[in-house]
Amino acid sequence: MSWTYLMIAGLLEVVWAYYMKQSDGFSRLIPSLITVVAMLASFDLLALAMRTLPLGTSYTIWTGVGAIGTFALGIFLLGEPVSVPRLLAALLIIAGLLLMKFSA
Repeated sequence: MSWTYLMIAGLLEVVWAYYMKQSDGFSRLIPSLITVVAMLASFDLLALAMRTLPLGTSYTIWTGVGAIGTFALGIFLLGEPVSVPRLLAALLIIAGLLLMKFSA
């Protein structure tokens, strides 16, 4: 169950990062509220996962899922640029996440 909590926490990190961008510096109410709620839920699920998973594994997976998710979201929803170095960096993060997962 801890891995499920951790994956959902990572996905919620993507949600709060996206809505933080949409909040325009917390000047828009609804995106700001979504940011805060998703952030709190993400932290809560991360804490639940850390009950049984090691700190280093939990935090690395959480931030990695958030990083890759926001990277993809930026490309597909926000029209951010795609380049070979950016894609290579994302692949390296994914490789690191897989290695962390299978070594835990």
